Amino acid sequence: MKIKVNTWTVPAYWSWDVENEDVCGICQVAYDACCPTCTVPGDGCPLIWGECSHVFHMHCLIKWLNAPNSQEQCPMDRTPWKTAAAHS
Repeated sequence: MKIKVNTWTVPAYWSWDVENEDVCGICQVAYDACCPTCTVPGDGCPLIWGECSHVFHMHCLIKWLNAPNSQEQCPMDRTPWKTAAAHS
């Protein structure tokens, strides 16, 4: 006996949690706290901005970019990672 599937419907629900946008997109820890690599928040755990406008803890981003599957892309939008120039 053969069965032919005419249509396939998969229910799915996805949402972006915009309730707290002030968190690192990699570790999901607040920007004003420290990343999982650090033990004390502050200058030892700086933030880094990309030209794509996404922001991450520096240590989280370095770890991400060094991972083989990152392909040196932004973890949020998969554009090639370029650190934004510092503004004075």
